[in-house]
Amino acid sequence: MRRVAAGGCSAVTILAFETRRAIPADADAIALAHQDSIREIGPRFYPPPVVADWGEDLTRDLYVNAMADGEVFFVATGEIDGAPAVLGFATHRIDETQHGTSVYVRGAAARHGIGTALLRLAEADAIASGATSLHIEASLAGVEFYKANGYEGVAAGETRLRTGRPIACVFMRKNLATVDRP
Repeated sequence: MRRVAAGGCSAVTILAFETRRAIPADADAIALAHQDSIREIGPRFYPPPVVADWGEDLTRDLYVNAMADGEVFFVATGEIDGAPAVLGFATHRIDETQHGTSVYVRGAAARHGIGTALLRLAEADAIASGATSLHIEASLAGVEFYKANGYEGVAAGETRLRTGRPIACVFMRKNLATVDRP
């Protein structure tokens, strides 16, 4: 498949991808994919100061510590212009009694089924953990993606980035009772 990267600056070829559970050694590559997703997709929905704060402090330690605290990460790996890369990632976490998820895909890898494949892995992990629903604080960039994958908007609002800056989001939920069990 061929896709022009956001901004139209270069052509990117993405042929295939594989998904798997991430390990701490993937943390640097996850950070790069996260930053790319925010920089390439975020500006279509948020002003530059919000995008800058959103992508700040995405270091390997953030992901390694989250994994150590029980958050499960899944990655899609493949190649971008012949070089191996993490194309995107999804997470499943439990905050007290509420299960949550999120998905980020590199701008050049968007709209190739990667996000949906990753989301399915996170949903399966949530189901295996006893979740009956999943909750998301969806960025404006992700709302249509989550809707297409069966999530419903609960309320528009805002959440806070790690810097403390508020960012508009849509609180969304999916009932997992209708999802095929693994």
